Amino acid sequence: MMLGLSLSAFTTFHVIISLIAIAAGFVVLYQLLNSQFSPPWTAAFLAATVLTSVTGFMFPISGFTPAHGFGIISLVLLAVAIFALYVQHLGGVWRGVYIVTALLSLYLNVFVLVVQGFQKVPALNALAPKGSEPPFAVAQGIVLVAFVWLIYQAVKRFRRMGVSAR
Repeated sequence: MMLGLSLSAFTTFHVIISLIAIAAGFVVLYQLLNSQFSPPWTAAFLAATVLTSVTGFMFPISGFTPAHGFGIISLVLLAVAIFALYVQHLGGVWRGVYIVTALLSLYLNVFVLVVQGFQKVPALNALAPKGSEPPFAVAQGIVLVAFVWLIYQAVKRFRRMGVSAR
């Protein structure tokens, strides 16, 4: 039992939070690319992404796993993003720091989504049952290249407009 839920119910809860975080993250990404800023969407994205990482540590797994590593990295990135946004108010260099750290945490969630897709979706699992075959690597490579380009574009475009978190 985690948070008073069965393992199955807790897993569903975790997946729903993760999907909310990813969806809100893509809304925030779209806004950054268009020099827009929405405090409610941003807060929803950051909160759901923090909750995704925190609940990920609550699964009954013994020993340190790559999922734990991703969770730690994500929480560090989110702490920096939250500091840049809510303490530094995106002033100066903190604007770029916020964009990079927030969107890297979104990337990590999408990376895990692709991993889960290859593990759980039969058609994808048939292409890469071990998660180390070329189709899996190609999919993750496309996601990585897309995020590098999108993060670069977001930093470039969001700076131009003088948008502030205040």
